Amino acid sequence: MTGAGYRRAMRPPRFPRPVVLLAFTSLFADISTEMLYPVLPLFLTTRLGAPASAVGVVEGIAEATQNVVQGGSGWLADRLRRNKPVALVGYALAALAKPAIGLATGWPQVLAGRFVDRLGTGIRSAPRDALIANSIEERRRGAAFGLEGIGDNLGAVLGPLLAAGLLYLLAVDLRSIFFIAFVPGVLAFIVIAFVQEKPVRDTRASARRVGIRQLPGAYWQYLLAVATFGIGNSSRAFIILRATDAGIPAERTLLVYAGYNLVAAAASYPAGGLSDRWGRKGLLLVAFAIFAIAYAGFALTTNAWLVAGLFLLYGVFQGAFRAVGKALAVDLVPAELRGSRVGLYGTVVGLSALVASVVGGQLWDGLGPTATFGYGATCAALGAAMLARVPSRGSRR
Repeated sequence: MTGAGYRRAMRPPRFPRPVVLLAFTSLFADISTEMLYPVLPLFLTTRLGAPASAVGVVEGIAEATQNVVQGGSGWLADRLRRNKPVALVGYALAALAKPAIGLATGWPQVLAGRFVDRLGTGIRSAPRDALIANSIEERRRGAAFGLEGIGDNLGAVLGPLLAAGLLYLLAVDLRSIFFIAFVPGVLAFIVIAFVQEKPVRDTRASARRVGIRQLPGAYWQYLLAVATFGIGNSSRAFIILRATDAGIPAERTLLVYAGYNLVAAAASYPAGGLSDRWGRKGLLLVAFAIFAIAYAGFALTTNAWLVAGLFLLYGVFQGAFRAVGKALAVDLVPAELRGSRVGLYGTVVGLSALVASVVGGQLWDGLGPTATFGYGATCAALGAAMLARVPSRGSRR
């Protein structure tokens, strides 16, 4: 491709109104969620006197809930042939859970609030992605998911920075952060309420015929490749621990983490746009390779500058994987089953990440960080080899 052709590929096109509104929905929703990410452990341990084990229980149950629910909410949206009402319920639950956590007087109440929060997040994810897919033609679908990824990752940057500013610059009470986080959550609900859902052709009879066994083999091959890769894609907390081991001070680690999210946001749209032109599988293979390089680097180095640079490189993978991975999952299934099957994809990604974090933690305790990141790089190589064998229906024809 010539330089002029590349610039045309990267030039932001005009997106349908629903796609733009859903990108802003993700921005506000993630600001609301990520405001609490650095605050919740502090709230549990200092304000409520909960032990560190309670933090693990709360977050483990919350994340597992989100991962399991995604497939069910997508199935429900497909059965109703309506994605927007299901998504609205999810955004409402997630917003209402924030002030409920702020009212907690013990860690079990926080657990209940986080359960509702992640339940709402799990409910909304698959129907939101189906709304995006149904609002734009296939040849621009990667760019549309990339635009939504920009909103999501920018929210992950702005949320913690907003919380830090409120706590350390304005001296806002810790408990008040949960009530303030309710505001962007409500804004997300309001924005998606203005999304006009594009009706899907009435294919209920064909949908009944296309059951699990009748789905394309390429879809199942893809899920298997993603799961193989995913069981090595452990929590970002391990990368933060690696940065700490490398001697990066806590406040600079937060800046590196913010930089990681900025890189992910910046990479999301170009990766999605390029996948529309060059094919999803090729871009996803590049993302897997970037992940493997970053994890191999984490395994081999303790140099602070190199660890920081690798963390930013990992952000390129994250932005590309979020946009291109979902777009390929959508490409491989019939339109009337997009909600449930992209939800199943999300469940596979989430549950495999849970396995990765458990295994990664055991390797870290038993053999050290080199084993954790070496295991992740190996899984990435195996997942890439399996992905290379998936038929490229999502490639440009």
